[in-house]
Amino acid sequence: MKSALTCWLLMFSAACLSAASTADRPNVVIILADDLGYGDLGSYGHPKFKTPHLDRLAAAGARLTQFNCPAPYCAPTRASLMTGRYPFRCGMTQNPAPDGQSGSENDVHLPESEITLAQLFKGAGYATGIVGKWHLGHAKPAWLPTHRGFDEYLGIPYSNDMRPVHLVEGDRRVEYPLVQANLTQRYTDRAIDFIKRNQARGFFLYLAHAMPHKPLAASEAFYKKSGSGLYTDVMAELDASVGQVLATLNQLGLDDKTLVIFTSDNGAYFGGSTGGLRGMKASSYEGGFRVPCIARWPGKIPAGHVNHAPAVMMDLFSTTLKAAHIALPPDRVIDGRDIMTLFTSDAASPHPAILGQLGGNILTIRDARWKLHVLPGQDPRAKLRESGANWIDPRGPDGVTILAPFEQYKPSDHPGLTTGAAPAPMQLFDLSADPGEQHDVAAAHPETVARLRQLHAELTKDAPARPAAPKTKQGVAR
Repeated sequence: MKSALTCWLLMFSAACLSAASTADRPNVVIILADDLGYGDLGSYGHPKFKTPHLDRLAAAGARLTQFNCPAPYCAPTRASLMTGRYPFRCGMTQNPAPDGQSGSENDVHLPESEITLAQLFKGAGYATGIVGKWHLGHAKPAWLPTHRGFDEYLGIPYSNDMRPVHLVEGDRRVEYPLVQANLTQRYTDRAIDFIKRNQARGFFLYLAHAMPHKPLAASEAFYKKSGSGLYTDVMAELDASVGQVLATLNQLGLDDKTLVIFTSDNGAYFGGSTGGLRGMKASSYEGGFRVPCIARWPGKIPAGHVNHAPAVMMDLFSTTLKAAHIALPPDRVIDGRDIMTLFTSDAASPHPAILGQLGGNILTIRDARWKLHVLPGQDPRAKLRESGANWIDPRGPDGVTILAPFEQYKPSDHPGLTTGAAPAPMQLFDLSADPGEQHDVAAAHPETVARLRQLHAELTKDAPARPAAPKTKQGVAR
């Protein structure tokens, strides 16, 4: 007997197909980098990293300067992208990990009751493919992408520093150990193959690159070729990958029929750049939450457009579905909003405010100008700078189980500001005048603190009781 969710999806899919049968529906390509910081692209101001293909993508489309993740690390953000819902609502507040400390991390997965973006696109007649990192459950085949709406899958099912680093196709392990230097090109080749095979049908492609998540690795064509270090090599290859995907769309005559979105799951790790923001990955400061977001759809999105209104990862769920004339699931709260107007005009944010979550704690709330740290700000890896060159990453390359260059970056290469007001609850920062969150101005603006506290209470009224913060070992990346 089919489950109630399956029956609902079948009826919902039929309705979508009927409603969109005469519509000109675009292909959708979402390219998600891993740990790529707000300042890691040339179009976002990096002085050294050469990203000509991504810069051209921005010049041909739209660039958002205040795009946020709902959480400053991997799985919760990816769950929000796939469901359109905040992590506290879709049940993913921590990372699955095959080598976690307690062992319980192995069982973390996206709840079966959640409806994924892939399920909705597939139900509307699209071919659906994921290449790269899933990170929404790996211990059972039923938790993998091909059982959650994707027709096909190739990738590492979690972070590329979590042992065992093996390649999965469908729901089978096909390669172990894995030489990570070849990973970006292998992902690119599979993405291009998927596009070519489905060019006449209409497709949703989710290309979730491993880079620049540690351990950084680049192929022989890029390794030590930039002259500016491993991170620069990796960024050059990632940029070239985007260029190859775009070239394929152009060669197949699919440019005007395809909405392409590029973004990152959270802020930068060691070696990257937050573009002058405070904090980094796993931090509650802007360096953890704010990431690039570029969208191109010729004829729909004007070239060279820039919008400074706040938006959040879940908005891509609602925006891509609306572009494809696919209705949102009506039986649940969807936090994402259609932000096509941000890509096409100077429209204001559709959100009164955006929340920031870390583990079970909803730490921050921000609007177009102000950011309130309801709980004390966190940047745990800033403390690692004291260890300097003596720091040893327990998930670093070992030449046996994790195959990647040994010259990885250290805490001395912290990507963001580590200065500023000492963390305290109810700190207020004016992001328009102080994007680096250096000066707490709560005392001067009590009415703003009160307003944001009230919004925080309203937006989190359905959140479960706050659990204890998960224990982590210093040096282990979330």
